Amino acid sequence: MELVVPVAPATGVKKMESKGIRKNSTLICAPLMGDSVDRMLIDMNKAKSSGADLVEVRLDSLKSFDPRKDIEILIKRCPLPTLFTYRPKWEGGLYDGDENSRLDALRLAMELGADYIDVELQAAQEFNSFMNGKKHGNCKVIVSNHNYQNTPSAEDLGNLVAIIQAAGADIVKIATTALDITDVARVFQITVHSQVRGVPIIAMVMGERGLMSRILCPKFGGYLTFGTLESGVVSAPGQPTIDALVNLYNFRQIGPDTKVFGIIGKPVSHSKSPILYNEAFKQVGFDGVYMHLLVDDVAKFFETYSSTDFAGFSCTIPHKEAALKCSHEVHPVAKSIGAVNCMIRKSSDGKLFGCNTDYVGAITAIEDALRGAGHANGTTGSPLAGKLFVVIGAGGAGKALAYGAKERGARVVIANRTYERAKEIADTIGGDALSLADLNDFHPEDGMILANTTSIGMQPKVDETPISKRALNSYALVFDAVYTPKITRLLREAEESGAKIVTGVEMFIGQAYEQFERFTGLPAPRELFKKIMAKY
Repeated sequence: MELVVPVAPATGVKKMESKGIRKNSTLICAPLMGDSVDRMLIDMNKAKSSGADLVEVRLDSLKSFDPRKDIEILIKRCPLPTLFTYRPKWEGGLYDGDENSRLDALRLAMELGADYIDVELQAAQEFNSFMNGKKHGNCKVIVSNHNYQNTPSAEDLGNLVAIIQAAGADIVKIATTALDITDVARVFQITVHSQVRGVPIIAMVMGERGLMSRILCPKFGGYLTFGTLESGVVSAPGQPTIDALVNLYNFRQIGPDTKVFGIIGKPVSHSKSPILYNEAFKQVGFDGVYMHLLVDDVAKFFETYSSTDFAGFSCTIPHKEAALKCSHEVHPVAKSIGAVNCMIRKSSDGKLFGCNTDYVGAITAIEDALRGAGHANGTTGSPLAGKLFVVIGAGGAGKALAYGAKERGARVVIANRTYERAKEIADTIGGDALSLADLNDFHPEDGMILANTTSIGMQPKVDETPISKRALNSYALVFDAVYTPKITRLLREAEESGAKIVTGVEMFIGQAYEQFERFTGLPAPRELFKKIMAKY
């Protein structure tokens, strides 16, 4: 299923004062879940200073509530437009009281000057009867529906939007749950279709797999997105912070023509790639946005998001080999390695080109470290020539490093949990194989190079290491592809054992140069990359 990306018409939403120059009219709404009015007032000012356009006051989070008094205070003292929500437990909220009291509080909010109120679809008919069809002032009614189980078919979503509209909505709101990242495509389609028909819509897909629905809604014409004041303090699963929306994803600059990039992996939220590429895009004036993409099935992902607007992807564990199979054209080096870590969609025909930048970034960083430590073999050639180079891991990155080391003249040994897998790669490149269990007793010579390409030691399992400390004495240099944390247990123990260490950050920067150039067609801002990553 191709995701068609027509240009959505303007929503007619007035652009509100905020940080930076806006390229879209999609609003950022801060959900406030304070348990007291005083806490809400503090958070309203935080929302304003963070760059939000409006706040959602979740009345159901208040521990004590005097409707007329509290709503009046919240409206009068809020520095931003207000959206009042009083979410019952049966729709995922906290309120478990009398329904008439709940609806009366929403009526009061309208009467006292709220800019928006949110009424659940299931309660819309009762609310309309409660109001006798009347509205107060300029308050807009959002009629919402939340699906915490899945994301329905496009046809069912279309029908749901029509039902919500018929229920008296000024603005339609649907929130579904992503079981797969491809579920988001259906919500994008409904968003665009609604905008073309002139129906203001808020359409979100909850959960980590639904993240891009929250970031890309300006591209597809969504009325607003939700951004939290603090990481982890969310009113629905998967909400990013306002700071991330504004300063990481450059939300204000996203428009219909913005190209979409991202890192495909599982897990993927640890990746620093969005920090690197989005800052670089902003600095060079490139109209693109780069996101974490939690993908379960690579082939299904590319089949669904086949529009040329989904222009380029980095691939990480465990998808590098599957990415090669999904590429219509593969760079000869990537084909030799048997893994792809970068994919570009050709604007001419939408075909995917796969290449591998892993080995260049890692091997160059290792060579530079060896030269700096005085391990170079003479003045020319690679300092890896003749060295025994042990690679831990037989995935895409392992293949890439084994290939790169062999190309530089090293003698390569692959160590993997599954010996047969290690043997398969060793036979392909002309090296030797070991099981990971045997690596602790493998020390045929001193001055060896060790490269970990697995996720062992990556956050949150920072206490893990692929090899015992006593076995590290034979190595002159140890490299770890993991860069969260920057200094893993493996690197810390290697340094304590006297080895030179190379972090995954150095590989990360090295492989990113070529990816950036392939993504944008522009020279990589190398000094900027180093400056950005120096903070991590």
